[in-house]
Formats: sequence, structure tokens, C-alpha cells
Amino acid sequence: MAILAPVAVAAQSAPPLNAADAAPAIAVDPAVRSRADALIPVLAGKPGYATLFADSFKRAVPEARFGPLTQQLRTTLGEPRGIERFEPIGRWAATIVIGYDRGTATGHITLDPAAPHAIAGLLITGTAPRDDSAAKVQAEVAALPGTAQIGVYALDGSTPAPVFETRGDGPGPLGSAFKLWVLAEAARQVAAGTLRWDQVVPVGTPSLPSGVLQSWPAGSPVTVQTLATLMISISDNTATDTLLTLLGRDRVDATAATFGAIGPVLTTREAFVIKSDPALVAAWSKGDAAQRRALLAAQASRIAGTALDPMMFSAGPLANDSVEWFARPRDMARLLAALKEAGPIVRGILSINHGVDPVTAARFDYVGFKGGSEPGVIALNLLARTKAGRWYAVSGSWHRPDAAVNEAKFLPLVTRALTLMTEGR
Repeated sequence: MAILAPVAVAAQSAPPLNAADAAPAIAVDPAVRSRADALIPVLAGKPGYATLFADSFKRAVPEARFGPLTQQLRTTLGEPRGIERFEPIGRWAATIVIGYDRGTATGHITLDPAAPHAIAGLLITGTAPRDDSAAKVQAEVAALPGTAQIGVYALDGSTPAPVFETRGDGPGPLGSAFKLWVLAEAARQVAAGTLRWDQVVPVGTPSLPSGVLQSWPAGSPVTVQTLATLMISISDNTATDTLLTLLGRDRVDATAATFGAIGPVLTTREAFVIKSDPALVAAWSKGDAAQRRALLAAQASRIAGTALDPMMFSAGPLANDSVEWFARPRDMARLLAALKEAGPIVRGILSINHGVDPVTAARFDYVGFKGGSEPGVIALNLLARTKAGRWYAVSGSWHRPDAAVNEAKFLPLVTRALTLMTEGR
């Protein structure tokens, strides 16, 4: 899943989402801070664009485009006042928090290593108002078109306790976040001694990206832990299908059911094949669980042999209100609480991709993440431990069957909800 931003001003890729975990190998060059400070008046609409940015940036983001983007930030947040936080990432890059009158903008800045060290990359990854509150986040979520949900839950006791939630008791589509069910069943089987993390298995039938295993040679040997790691960290669909098949659909269904799911749990290939055929969509939509299992059995050879179309989602949402995986935010919080207790390997897998920017991640002792998206769906699930040692789960989703959703608008809302947990807790 791609993580975007409310305003993306970029000429090159942002650093990895978990870059804050590793200390830079060498000290940051002073030019990075100098250029970050020089960025403030340019963000305010003053001259300087021509000399501050590298030619590569100016080709990717011409001044005619840059100006309206920075104006959008000023309209939302007021005037920029300075760099409030500066965290180096290697010698020529840093994560910065830019202070505005009414809020902050978090971003990544990257310099050209060649003199005069102009800014080659700038990516705004999130914004937040000053004096933020749960009520503000909830109001913004409730105002989104379609159906949007969010819940923040304290994991201190045996049952997640809502800190605040909006539509937390209604099921929403998960996209790739269903892979947390598969991870939970893998962890259960390892704990039961019927599976080992280092067990070697062949890669199964390829699915569509995201991921990398779909292009590996058929039957390539991988470990169970490798499959789980790729499934969660880069949302590898082929890894997911291979692992789900290894674990057994009935057992994955049973685990998913304990966290509010109604089976059968589709593999990604099954979902893609069904979504691509209106007749199968109709049959799936009107069927109960038993009828859906019968449909999968009857279509097994077709599902295995169909050539998947990588452009199948190019026209917009496809049956995302029926051929999907569904759960309530409350149930996702219970699932995250169970995964928290599943051991260091599971927690490590969840934390490879933090799902939030490095500055936000650095406010916590631990952040684990799994999201999901497709046209018309975004789902974000975070497990976090504060510096004070308290655990929280944040689960949010936004769904429209008729149009795309703006991932760049939803991620900051979930990030803000998570950040609120560090204030006085």
C-alpha cells in the first residue's frame, strides 16, 4: 500500500518509513539544516524557489505547481514560522517539522550532495492542527464522504477499552489489513508446535502485486517467517496466499471468526478473479458462508489458472462492498491486542513498516502497522506503546463503493489520533 500525503511536494522518494529506527552512519551535513531554515520564507510565498531547489526538483515540481501547493498549506495552517523539529537521516537528509500559526507540517528534505547542495527532494507527509483533540479528529472523520470509521483503544486490560471512536461498532472493508488474521493464525500454529518460523516451503501460485514473490521462480523455497514478513511489511499478495494455503483455510477462518470476520477468508487471487467477473460477484454477494465455500470449490481450477489483469482496478472501485474482507474497528483492536502478546517475532514483523512518518514513530517506544487499500478503500491499523509504557491500538477505515477515497487525507487523521495518545499518557 502506498502511503501518501495531504500535500506531496516531491522530486524523489521519501526515506523508508522506519528510517528513524537506525542512527545515521555519518553525521548530517550542516547544509541540511541551513537549507531547511531557508525553506521557511519560500513556503511563505517569498522569492527563493529558483536558487533553493535543484534542477531535478524544479523539473518535477515547476514553480507554477509549487506555489499553489504551498498556498494550500498556508490556507490550512496559517503562515510558516520555523523548523520546530529536525531529525537527521544520514548525511544529506532529515525529517523536519515545520511550525505554522495554526499547526505543523511534517516532511522529509533531501539535498543534492554536490555543491551548492540544493534541495533535491521535499515531501510533506502529514499536517496537524495546534491544540488538536479527539473531538476534532472525530468530526473530520465523520465528515468524510462515504463511510469512515476510527477507533482508539487502550490495551491495559483484558479487553480493549475505547478512548474514543467513530462508528467503531460497524464492519468496514479491510483491503490488505485482512493479512493480520493470517499472521495471527500463523502465530497460533507456531505456539502450538505444528508450524515453525524457520520451516521451508515453496512459493505458491502467483497473485498480483503488491509484493515481489509474484515474479520469483515457481516453487522458490522460503521460510514461513519470510512469508509472514513480506506479507506484513510490503503487503506481498503471493506471500499471503502461500501462507494462507499452508495454514489451511478452515483454520484461518476459525481464527478470523474470533475477531469478528465472516468466512470464508479469500486469498488475494480468489478476490481478484471474483472481482473481475460480474457473474461471480453476484453469486458471492448473495451467498451465505456455505454457498461461498461451495463457489470457491467449484471455481478452484479457474481461480488457479486465470491470468490476472494488473490493470483491473484502473476504472475505479470493484465490488469493494461485497467481495472483500470486513471487520469492525473494535475487532481489529482485539486482534492487535492478541498480536501484541504473540511474541517478539510477531511484534518485530509488525514494526518493520511503521506506517507513520519517522517523527511520529519516534514519539513511541514501539509502533507496529498493517494497512490496506484499493480503489474506494483505505484501512489503517496501528499498535503502539508510549514512552510511559502504555499500549494502544488505532484502527480506521474509509470506504466508498462509488469513487476513490483520498488516502492522503485519511492518513493524517489516523496519525493525529495516534499522536494524541502521547499527550499526558
